Amino acid sequence: MKQLPSFEHNFLIAMPSLDDSWFEKTVIYMVEDNDYGSMGLVINIPHKLTVHDLLTHFDFPTHPDSLFLEETVLQGGPVDMERGFILHHPAGHWKSSMTLPDDLAMTVSDDLIEALSKNDNPEQFQICLGFAGWKPGQLAEELKSNSWLTIPYNESLLFDTSIEDKWEVALSTLGISPEFLTLEAGHA
Repeated sequence: MKQLPSFEHNFLIAMPSLDDSWFEKTVIYMVEDNDYGSMGLVINIPHKLTVHDLLTHFDFPTHPDSLFLEETVLQGGPVDMERGFILHHPAGHWKSSMTLPDDLAMTVSDDLIEALSKNDNPEQFQICLGFAGWKPGQLAEELKSNSWLTIPYNESLLFDTSIEDKWEVALSTLGISPEFLTLEAGHA
């Protein structure tokens, strides 16, 4: 049986076939993609919460010198939207982290949230509530049906590009302009 490539540590870019769905114009950082299924975090749908709101919700005081308090929390996906995931660089040493390539990590423990309240945060971070998940084989089928494009991980896209520009910037890395996208799929 042919081994399918893993899309871990890549981005998925939503195609027009996903318009009018939760995933319309999303960009997803893929955390896991293996025989057990796939998991990713949407990095371009703003949540109504800010980092300050999140810290207040958990009764953590805010450091007056924090420059990121008004940063937007993201909707990481439609699954388990009450659960938080923090993508950050550098990886650091937190209680419950998954080390990813390029000194990136995903942390789910509140010790990192507490560190944020003390202005002792990683250089770069994105907080996501919820995640996107696929059963084994489901993502491969969606890729075959042209629901997603893929691009390699790009730190600038994750941390430096504004939320509202991420989808178009991700497409532009492939030389694609959004106005040229169509619902029609071509097959060779």
